[in-house]
Amino acid sequence: MQDTIVAISTSQTKGAISIIRLSGKDAISITNKITNIDLTKKASHTINYALIKDDNEIIDEVLITVMKEPKTYTKEDVIEINCHGSIPTTKKILSLLLKKGARLANPGEFTKRAFLNGRISLTEAQAVMDLINVKTEEARKIAMNNLEGKTTQKIKQMRSKILDILSNIEVNIDYPEYQDIEEVTKEKIEALISELKKDFEKLIENSKISKIIQNGLNVAIVGRPNVGKSSILNFLSQEDKAIVTDVPGTTRDIIEKEINLDGILLNLIDTAGIRKTEDVVETIGVNKSLEAIKQADLVLLILNNNEKLTKEDEELLNLTKDKKRIIVINKIDLENKLSLNIENENIVSTTTTKEDGLDSLIKKIKSLFELEQINYKDFNYVSNIENEQKLQESYDILKEIEQNISLVSIDMLEIDLKNIFTLLGEIIGITYQEEIIDHLFANFCVGK
Repeated sequence: MQDTIVAISTSQTKGAISIIRLSGKDAISITNKITNIDLTKKASHTINYALIKDDNEIIDEVLITVMKEPKTYTKEDVIEINCHGSIPTTKKILSLLLKKGARLANPGEFTKRAFLNGRISLTEAQAVMDLINVKTEEARKIAMNNLEGKTTQKIKQMRSKILDILSNIEVNIDYPEYQDIEEVTKEKIEALISELKKDFEKLIENSKISKIIQNGLNVAIVGRPNVGKSSILNFLSQEDKAIVTDVPGTTRDIIEKEINLDGILLNLIDTAGIRKTEDVVETIGVNKSLEAIKQADLVLLILNNNEKLTKEDEELLNLTKDKKRIIVINKIDLENKLSLNIENENIVSTTTTKEDGLDSLIKKIKSLFELEQINYKDFNYVSNIENEQKLQESYDILKEIEQNISLVSIDMLEIDLKNIFTLLGEIIGITYQEEIIDHLFANFCVGK
């Protein structure tokens, strides 16, 4: 934390400009050693035209932003150099700054300093990484929510509720002789638990949904040969990703395609037609298809409207019965020969010769994963795996308190409530373990 760190903050490819960022107590003085102007005399939050020099050689003409602590991203002195975007020029300036005393920043070290200096919470720090990695507009919206600190505020409110009860329990235990102190009863603790359970359940559910929005759904398109799986992949992706013929077994290996459909990121996996075969290559493809079904978040089971239900179809219906699935009846533009006697199933009818069924398929996917009614303005979640575990652990303790409240004393309940209070504090970084923090920021890109 005493070092002045430096890194290239833009992509190291050819571009119009590159940005080199420094943070630390010597950021201004180090940069001053390679410029033709005196940055120490420049006002904070100003942009200054300057030349970068290596002794008497001019390296580049640049714009230098001076930002003095504490009103900066890291709450330290920060310098940002906007130079021309050639790779040799950018690396030359970086090299000069390293020679003058700066240290190359580790991945995520700027954001780590922002957290350690109290500029942002741990959930806000994670939101920075989420925002960098977003692939859809919906993912951007929920990441911005966390970056604005809404999840941190929600967790602080939950801790405040617990703290009120804990304070009253402490006073009741330590000063029983005081008559004017509100007595903490199990009924009051039950009321608190009821409120907190709703808060936890919403946070846990939102965290699951956020993974879908940010990472997408792994969708396996399965069916026996020649029912139109590849046609559906091509139709959804709007390109000829898979070869389509009337010959059964054309697709022999899995084909993957990532698409954005109406704000939902789908990782489509077109599988080989599942059937018994003596063909060695096709058998390998079938085995990969079976594995894809196991790993999928959603299965699109394709049936042919123009054919009667076969034994292979029935086997697939049985194989996928415990998976979250949508049965897609394809080729509805042809004569209906399919008879399907299934109740309480998600069924969509479609044809790839025109757009019939595509909208209903998207709506069905959104409905299955509860993505239709998301209120992005009030969407709180945690995306870090460790924090998800702490959230679930806190919720489990809360349920134990609820189950055992009539059997144990209030001072025993106090221990469990303190555990929840501590775990919630670790999620937003009020208390933390250094190795966990190092692990979190190691996943960031250099320069952020």
